[in-house]
Amino acid sequence: MNTIKNWAPEDRPRERLLANGADTLSKAELLAILIGSGTPGKSAVDVMRTILSDYGDSLMSLGKASVQELTRYEGIGEAKAVTIVAACQLANQRLKEELPQRMHIASPADTFEYFRPRMQDLTIEECHLLLLDQGMSVKGSVLLSRGGIAGASVDVRCLLRHAILGQAVAVVLCHNHPSGRTSPSREDDNLTRKAAEACKAVGIRFVDHVIFAGNKYYSYQEEGKL
Repeated sequence: MNTIKNWAPEDRPRERLLANGADTLSKAELLAILIGSGTPGKSAVDVMRTILSDYGDSLMSLGKASVQELTRYEGIGEAKAVTIVAACQLANQRLKEELPQRMHIASPADTFEYFRPRMQDLTIEECHLLLLDQGMSVKGSVLLSRGGIAGASVDVRCLLRHAILGQAVAVVLCHNHPSGRTSPSREDDNLTRKAAEACKAVGIRFVDHVIFAGNKYYSYQEEGKL
């Protein structure tokens, strides 16, 4: 088996990390350290390069892979597949920790950055409500619904209840499209209209409805539909 231990010292990711720092290693090399070994004639780095290539060299895409999908690759058993999935989720958790607790929302791009760690790897649709204070700083967020690939239903009365109980002055509605398409559906348009009308009736500002699709987003505010 072509293990990292058999490589020349200058080619070993562990040794290079110790000597030069983790930021000098590629994603494939970092993941190779975790899986430890490759296959006959193929190093751990080569295995991870192949896998990453199939996922667009994206940890975000790789993080959506299931253990079953990864075990289809030669040299990747269940234990290694679990390690890869766990590593991608750790990266996701780090992004969440780096978000400021009182993040100021000045634009749809800020909303996207706030929710990106939560939504970028989802394979089902979720709808969240972002609660904001008078200064447009985040008070918190609430999961309103979770559905399948086709969509998640939202009860506008539930939305209002969370906004009022959270003492929000303004809110942003956010949900993801697992399909990767940013275009809003007719149901999205209807939900936006009903939510905006309901919030206006109780004196809460409905700032935006942002749809997430991978690294892209759609904003009703930016599109002039609010």
